[in-house]
Amino acid sequence: MRQFFDRADAGRQLARVLSHYAGKSPLILGVPRGGVPIAAVVADVLGGDLDVVLVRKLRAPGNPELAIGAVDESGRTFLTPYARMGNVESAYIQHERAAQLETLRWRRACLTPGRRSIDARGRVVIVVDDGVATGASMIAALQAVRQCEPARLVCAVPVAPQDAVRELASYADEVVCLNSPAEFSAVGEFYRTFAQVDDDEVLACLHVG
Repeated sequence: MRQFFDRADAGRQLARVLSHYAGKSPLILGVPRGGVPIAAVVADVLGGDLDVVLVRKLRAPGNPELAIGAVDESGRTFLTPYARMGNVESAYIQHERAAQLETLRWRRACLTPGRRSIDARGRVVIVVDDGVATGASMIAALQAVRQCEPARLVCAVPVAPQDAVRELASYADEVVCLNSPAEFSAVGEFYRTFAQVDDDEVLACLHVG
């Protein structure tokens, strides 16, 4: 099993694989919170711009750790097969969607105060997270960025299960995944150090970037 020391190590390893984008002014978008420290390393190595792409997980009834989908800042929603098959009531989904949209508005104001997101139109855009489990949040992020008409849309993650990698390929022009194990339980098991990332660390990354 390939394991990363921490998020900075994962970022350096991703940057090596993405080195062909150095000098092409890529836009690196981290998925907060955990994806931002990795995205910051990638942006630094490739000489790209750093920003965030904001999405929120839609939580399953009675199990907030389980994603039944995700929503982006425009309200565009992606649902997992479990939710699409009618296993979750539509009224619950709409209520959860509204709650997460409110959180997205608050987080945009906190993380990028006084400025809009960097324009992705016509650029190579690399969307980075620290790992993928269901893929719901990353798919929502890719859908959101695709609406901005990038010249090329790349999904880059240190680890994701094989079925998620196959699904992500439908939403990005290129998927870079360093570790795609047949058996997968949680992203954190592939890191020696996997501390929670807080908003102060995200803000510090964005300020440096």
